[in-house]
Amino acid sequence: MKSAYRPGRQQDPVGPFLHYLMSECGVSSHTLAAYRSDLMRFLGWRKVHAPGPIGELDVAVLRGYVDVLVESGLAPSSVARHLASLSTFFRYLVLEGKLTDNVAKLLTAPAVWDRLPVVLGPAAVEKLLAAPTTTTRLGRRDRAALETLYATGCRASEVVGLRPGDLDLEAGLARCIGKGDKERWVPIGSRARDALAAYLRDDRPALIARYPDTPTVFVTRAGKALSRVGLWRIVKQHAMAAGLHADVSPHTLRHSFATHLLAGGADLRAVQEMLGHSSIATTQVYTRVELSRLRQVHARFHPRSAPDSSST
Repeated sequence: MKSAYRPGRQQDPVGPFLHYLMSECGVSSHTLAAYRSDLMRFLGWRKVHAPGPIGELDVAVLRGYVDVLVESGLAPSSVARHLASLSTFFRYLVLEGKLTDNVAKLLTAPAVWDRLPVVLGPAAVEKLLAAPTTTTRLGRRDRAALETLYATGCRASEVVGLRPGDLDLEAGLARCIGKGDKERWVPIGSRARDALAAYLRDDRPALIARYPDTPTVFVTRAGKALSRVGLWRIVKQHAMAAGLHADVSPHTLRHSFATHLLAGGADLRAVQEMLGHSSIATTQVYTRVELSRLRQVHARFHPRSAPDSSST
């Protein structure tokens, strides 16, 4: 399958494509740099292995590029990112009338997850959330931060970036700014709402007394904005206090949030929206986590799951 090329002034318009991403799609500078790097690698490969009009590239030729990426030792997630960049570039060329079809969308990457993400069970999450003391300001801050991580499934950067105006506790919603400065609203459960309300009312005003202009919800002992590293340390500290031996991080609570929702029967698209994933393929890994758990339950409790010990 080939995608007919319609002649234009530029054969490989990477510059206009990057400008399109920045001006019309609002991607971050970090994401823009990743697209540029990925496409420069592709164009370098094409110059040697598939010169000529880009519209003459077909899926078979492009699979050769996938093989090169894999053989170079890139992690499966990196290969998937390269192919996503390529597919977005081809889609742009179709929008611009340079190509008639996006053949790159037919490419498949190797499995993104060599191992499943670490997920805490509901009981372990309860132990973690109960670990901070509620008798100190910082303890109540930590409880509110942990509850927010698990209630919303937000990334650490999104949680430390929250401002009081981003919270509508009466409606049970939080506005999060994700990758590419994309905004989304996520629900907050009653326990997180209660912890946040108490912290905002009783503790944050005292913590920011020296720095009243601190804009974020979560602040340090000195009253400055809490960093991602600071949030990571809070999670690590209380995971240790709770006796959890897994490698627990803020992202562990994000993984647990998604897995527990799907285990409870949540719609995959709804979970994708709450997590802020641009592709549902990224969200689907959590169905594998739940299937893995179900297999373990089956192996442990089903009378015919274990090998027949009576056979000789």
